[in-house]
Amino acid sequence: METISIKPATLREIVEIEAILAPYVKEGTILERSRDEIAQNIRSYLLLYLGGRAVGVGALHIYTPLLGEVRSLAIEKGYQGKGLGKRLVEELIKEGQRLGLRDLLVLTYAEEFFTKLGFYKISKEAIPEKKIWQDCIKCRFFPICNEIALIKSL
Repeated sequence: METISIKPATLREIVEIEAILAPYVKEGTILERSRDEIAQNIRSYLLLYLGGRAVGVGALHIYTPLLGEVRSLAIEKGYQGKGLGKRLVEELIKEGQRLGLRDLLVLTYAEEFFTKLGFYKISKEAIPEKKIWQDCIKCRFFPICNEIALIKSL
């Protein structure tokens, strides 16, 4: 089995982050982020390496001292189903706990994946307003969105 490692992303890895996210951005399941946006939030990103090659990415975005969001979570399509996404989310959860967050939010089409990790469904009305105007309005599906809102208490 190839070695799995998860490391904080650096500015030098923005191109790798974009490459992992690109197919998901194209299909509309992940919001597109500009290079500047990724750079400004680089401290939020983790990269998952398999045998020395980046094949996964995820970010922990902080909204308030109590609420964060798992976002931009992607595993290259050829590497899915191997528990890599789970490992990445577990690291993001640990980071949220380390920072002292109370809850982690996720907007996703993969409800079952997140419920297995202890997230539970909430109504979209329970999502902080800042999220809607800051991110959701950029989505090509806004305001008709089929994503599911889930939250996990830390």
